[in-house]
Amino acid sequence: MKYKALASHVFMNNRNNFSKAMSSNAIALLCSNDVQYTNADDQMGFAQNNDLFYLTGIDQEESSLLLYPDAAKKENKAILFIRKTDEHIKVWEGEKITKEEASDISGISRIEWAEDFEKILQSVAFEADAFYLGHNEHIKRATRELETRQDRLIAWCKKQYPLHEYKRAAKLTRGLRQIKSTEEVDMIQKAATISIEGFKRVLSKVKPGIKEYELEAELSYVFLKNGAQRHAFKPIVASGKNACALHYNDNDDSCLDGDMILMDFGVCYGNYNSDTTRCFPVNGRFSDRQKQVYQAVLNCLKEGSKLLKPGVFPEMYEAQMATLVETELIHLGLLTQADVADQDPEKPLYKKYFMHGTAHHIGLDVHDVGLYSRALETGMVLTCEPGIYIPEEGIGCRLENDYLISDNGAINLTAHMPIEIAEIEKIMS
Repeated sequence: MKYKALASHVFMNNRNNFSKAMSSNAIALLCSNDVQYTNADDQMGFAQNNDLFYLTGIDQEESSLLLYPDAAKKENKAILFIRKTDEHIKVWEGEKITKEEASDISGISRIEWAEDFEKILQSVAFEADAFYLGHNEHIKRATRELETRQDRLIAWCKKQYPLHEYKRAAKLTRGLRQIKSTEEVDMIQKAATISIEGFKRVLSKVKPGIKEYELEAELSYVFLKNGAQRHAFKPIVASGKNACALHYNDNDDSCLDGDMILMDFGVCYGNYNSDTTRCFPVNGRFSDRQKQVYQAVLNCLKEGSKLLKPGVFPEMYEAQMATLVETELIHLGLLTQADVADQDPEKPLYKKYFMHGTAHHIGLDVHDVGLYSRALETGMVLTCEPGIYIPEEGIGCRLENDYLISDNGAINLTAHMPIEIAEIEKIMS
């Protein structure tokens, strides 16, 4: 594999915490994602189901986990099923992980072949009272129209075992995954460090007339060179007015002299992600107006990140961040104090120039699972990403760092990524 794997004790601890959260005499079943295809016989790169990875560390297709903490026999308490390498697979795809390797990675002693899943499950299923099954419960889930391997397992299981009680594994993992272990933070930090190197390379390459996709290519080079699995998401390289479209990622325009580029990008390393945004001038020098807008956003980032501390509720944080941006918009002459005083509280004026949230959890998913009704706690990792977008001026600016919540406040995992105006101009010169 490209990345340095986490030690098995991380996944053993994750399973222990998950097992403690389960109801008594229940079995948890989690499975890998499908391999997705493009056209004909071509397939996309495989991405593991993150709940399964969280509990096992296994990064291979056709894998499943059976957890039965209250099983009468010790060998039935945790069983990992993996794909068997036959001669055909060996010739066309190469060796899959062995049982010994799967045990070393996961810390699970009993490893079985995937083809024996149904038989082995039936040998223990009727001793249990309930099943915990996985599903995509993300608030913005993108699998609504697609039947997944999880969907098929749910349907099959309910047909085979209709009288068992059924519960949601994702309800447990979303609570556990919000708090990162030291080892998980190290993986996010590694992803962030690669991002930092990628950004510095882009600054050394940008010039008037360069294509946005050429800058994306520079990021890709650095990411792959450093063992990243992939971009955390399709990067946004938005020059000029393109930066005012929040999710612009065509990256096919020319970067013009006098314009500013907004680049929102991240690295996936060992299945853990970074997510950062920087803005910089195509010609190496910010215009006076670009400096004003940029500094306004940077002020919000610096002050807003101080609000990320234990005990703060996300709703409270977002309200305070909105106030920071609103104040900067007044300083920029985009709003007036009088207009703000008379505004409809249900339709605040700042939303014309700042229309998105500024913090999300980050980890195995870029927008990691978790409830935003839960107060921030030590060990959580979140972004902070204020922005100001002025379409009529062709200026869009967003700045984003990744922060670890500690007892003493927020620790910036992306502190070494250049962000001050003078620093960026110096590097580009």
